[in-house]
Amino acid sequence: MSACGGPPQPSAGNVSGRTVFCQKFQKELPGFDAPPWPGELGDRIFANISVDAWRLWEERMKMILNEYRLMPWQKEAQVLVTKHMEEFFFGEDAALPPGYVPEQAKG
Repeated sequence: MSACGGPPQPSAGNVSGRTVFCQKFQKELPGFDAPPWPGELGDRIFANISVDAWRLWEERMKMILNEYRLMPWQKEAQVLVTKHMEEFFFGEDAALPPGYVPEQAKG
């Protein structure tokens, strides 16, 4: 858990060298050292999603929070974010198109 009581921050990276076959990128990539989210969904993400894919999700989550004007500490917001997260990682169109190259971080 982070100091604010939320899920641990996966952006610290992968210290263990653990890899997973990432369902988002459809290739072997560095995975998490611990589940990045609580519960069964966190366990699925830990087993099937890379740190790189999680970073894409963090950007999507910011957009969702802003567009819906959500307060992350409210139960309703957490339910909606979890629903979007599950769809983002494991939904019907979860895999990125072949040849996808992420945008470079804006500096």
